Amino acid sequence: MIISEPGVLLSGVLYIISTPIGNLEDISLRALRLLREVSVIAAEDTRHTRKLLNHFEIITPATAYHEHNKLTRLDFLLDKLKAGENIGLVSDAGTPCISDPGWELVRAALETGISVEAAPGPAAPVVALVLSGFAPTSFTYAGFPPRKKSELVVWLAGWRAVVEKHPLIFFEAPHRLVATLETVLETLGDRPVAICRELTKLHQEVRREKLSESLAHFRSNEPRGEFTLVLAPSGEALEGGQEDTAPAEVDPRQRLLELKAAGIRAKEAVETVSRETTLPRRQVYDLWLNLND
Repeated sequence: MIISEPGVLLSGVLYIISTPIGNLEDISLRALRLLREVSVIAAEDTRHTRKLLNHFEIITPATAYHEHNKLTRLDFLLDKLKAGENIGLVSDAGTPCISDPGWELVRAALETGISVEAAPGPAAPVVALVLSGFAPTSFTYAGFPPRKKSELVVWLAGWRAVVEKHPLIFFEAPHRLVATLETVLETLGDRPVAICRELTKLHQEVRREKLSESLAHFRSNEPRGEFTLVLAPSGEALEGGQEDTAPAEVDPRQRLLELKAAGIRAKEAVETVSRETTLPRRQVYDLWLNLND
């Protein structure tokens, strides 16, 4: 890959351009230059992006590239790149490809031999992590959780070992926040959490407390805005210091009972508990068959 010098724009390059997640002052000088100089901007929502462009008096044309047309637009965008045009890829907020459209275009461009560069900038998971106060030596970002409770239980169970090692970060919509917190509490237990709302915006809020406390708060106060959650290991101190506490061992029979009560089918429950405990599936399945004994 060829890296351009500052102020020099190459031909036929796909630029991944990060935009603010809230505060417009967070946009970089390089991002502004590229948005002005590329031939076209591939935007998740052209109406949303046009507000940003208008604010900075940028007149570059924008074309829609979103979840519902991303595959059909690939050839159109690749043809422009092959013809020597430069394209700027943006999402509604933050870094493209992170829980937003874009990675298919990036992969297709690379496979075609097209140069890809990135103008780095804001990313909500990283902002939430550094604001959480939890030890940031390592972390896992998990995107958006499943909507159905049965699928969410399995999803959370799959992260059980991970979240005992380092923070687990994911997004959630306001209308699903309370239900998700209830399921997290049931599945992973009461642990420290940082719930970040409206990051970098006027009404930004970061709650650092136990899961049960956050759940009580949002049951009484309707969630509004965009949420990023940072779940910490159970031994993490709320002040951010890591306590030397080993994670509790998983009781396979008890976990099977929890999953069964949540409506999880035998195959999924057995696979989940086998993964969490490292017990053979045959042994876990025998426990499942004898749950009512």
